[in-house]
Amino acid sequence: MATKLEISRNSLEEYMSFMEDAGLIARLRDQSTGIIGLGKVNKVYLDNTNLVYYLSEREPEIGNIRETFFLNQTRVNNAVVSSVAGDFKIAQYTFEVGGRSKTREQIKNRPNAFIVKDDIEYGYKNVIPLWAFGLNY
Repeated sequence: MATKLEISRNSLEEYMSFMEDAGLIARLRDQSTGIIGLGKVNKVYLDNTNLVYYLSEREPEIGNIRETFFLNQTRVNNAVVSSVAGDFKIAQYTFEVGGRSKTREQIKNRPNAFIVKDDIEYGYKNVIPLWAFGLNY
């Protein structure tokens, strides 16, 4: 990103910190802690789905909308990090976010792993409806 914007990496980090502090973006980091984890940003999301729709020149990708919503709702009360197996990890729990047809393939044989599905009304086994995470507040 720094190369594309023709700025230094330090300036990019500073700008990203300002945008995160202002509530414009949310950076998803890995589980590294201390000095090792400082530069390890795996993904950058707009802070909420309203910003995604407002800033998008065309219809936003539904997968991004789902992940943005999940991160926005869960990071209020939890430390959310990226996961090797799924999209997100909160404590010992792994979450894979998708639509109605999302399968368990990505998290099979993983303990404490859940599928978070959009377009379903109720959960079952290790499947949780995405809308339920909107009740975190």
